[in-house]
Amino acid sequence: MVADVILAASELVRSFPTGSAFSRSRVSAVDGVSLELRSGQTLGVVGESGCGKSTLARMLVGLDRPDSGVLRYRGTDVTAGRSKDRRLLRQGVQMIFQDPYTSLDPRMTVLDIVAEPLAAGRTGRAGQRRDRVAELLGLVGLDPGMMGRFPHQFSGGQRQRIGIARALALDPDVLVCDEPVSALDVSVQAQVINLLGDLQTRLGVAVLFIAHDLSVVRHIADQVAVMYLGRIAELGETEEIYQRPRHPYTQALLSATPPASRAERGKLGRRRALSGEPPSPVDPPAGCRFHPRCWLATDECRSVVPELRIPAGDSDRLSACHHAEQLDPLNVS
Repeated sequence: MVADVILAASELVRSFPTGSAFSRSRVSAVDGVSLELRSGQTLGVVGESGCGKSTLARMLVGLDRPDSGVLRYRGTDVTAGRSKDRRLLRQGVQMIFQDPYTSLDPRMTVLDIVAEPLAAGRTGRAGQRRDRVAELLGLVGLDPGMMGRFPHQFSGGQRQRIGIARALALDPDVLVCDEPVSALDVSVQAQVINLLGDLQTRLGVAVLFIAHDLSVVRHIADQVAVMYLGRIAELGETEEIYQRPRHPYTQALLSATPPASRAERGKLGRRRALSGEPPSPVDPPAGCRFHPRCWLATDECRSVVPELRIPAGDSDRLSACHHAEQLDPLNVS
């Protein structure tokens, strides 16, 4: 049985002005991204810094509006401007931020931080909100007796748990996690990732997980979207992406991931080094945006934008590469 689509983005575009007040140039952060997030599933989003992951996340939770494209929450277009629909989006789709300290107001107690969404939505009375905060803190593995403390009195991992509790306050359908473990120690990262997995199993929420660490994404995601310079380069089932990448950029990212063991290192086939820096989003290259760094680039790649399509021989995978069928396997499993 196919799970229901909770959040669907179609051709989202977002750019920002750059330069002086008299300059008309704009930097393209997200350029035509489409994806679906289904109930109870995790979609991992990976890519280099500056590829548009965080801008996409902000649009999905309603913190930023796209220049064009459509965002649907439970089938309703929430980009049409109706305040009622946008309120539903803000309640049903919550964000967990990257830095667990700067995302929490240092002047507020944990009680006030976690209860803030409830107060903003006028949900319950003060006593009921306090009981809800105690329930949420217990759910994320914190002592409810700590609700009178301030953020600086907690460790980084504990602060991220507070952020997760706040995100769960309104019983959302979707959690958008913008690199939620990148600022934490490795051992704490594992704890937070396991907590998110447990919460997803218990609550049935959908999760969009943004990360740089491909090994983390492989561990938790059902599907993976690989972004490059504002566009999706490849999208599909996690193991299909990791075992048989059909985009040169995906191959290069996987090649750069250290093997987990000596046995896995011995299984690796030809490695693909990713050379050079990403082109400027102010003036992206014509055709395929990856072609200046690609070892398969042809004249077609330099002039024709590749469509996101299903390569021959695949079924549940999309790749934006003219030569997807020609890529040799890396044997990166």
